[in-house]
Amino acid sequence: MRALLLAAGWAFVALGFIGAFLPLLPTTPFLILATACFARSSPRFEAWLLRHPRFGPALRRWRERGAISRRAKLMALAGNALGFALFMMGGHHGLWLVLAVLGLQLGGLAYVFTRPSG
Repeated sequence: MRALLLAAGWAFVALGFIGAFLPLLPTTPFLILATACFARSSPRFEAWLLRHPRFGPALRRWRERGAISRRAKLMALAGNALGFALFMMGGHHGLWLVLAVLGLQLGGLAYVFTRPSG
């Protein structure tokens, strides 16, 4: 199980790294998942992420208080708006699909905006 969690942790780090360069792929949620995997498989890699100069503060805020910075919340809002606009421009979608995508995005945003700001 430890090896599986270690591999999953590194896969999430890789996705987070890719997300740092692709605007619509989030970075921090993948790093939160990586930290959780490393907490159960490698205290050394967990500490490395928590001490990281760029991502460590956000990961520590999440771990301590479940907090998301205001800037991250606004970026989530902008990313969702852009993603929905691109989805709508991508073709003719049925009403149910549009409502499903909108509902999922609004649900995600509701979760993000109900977390404490930090």
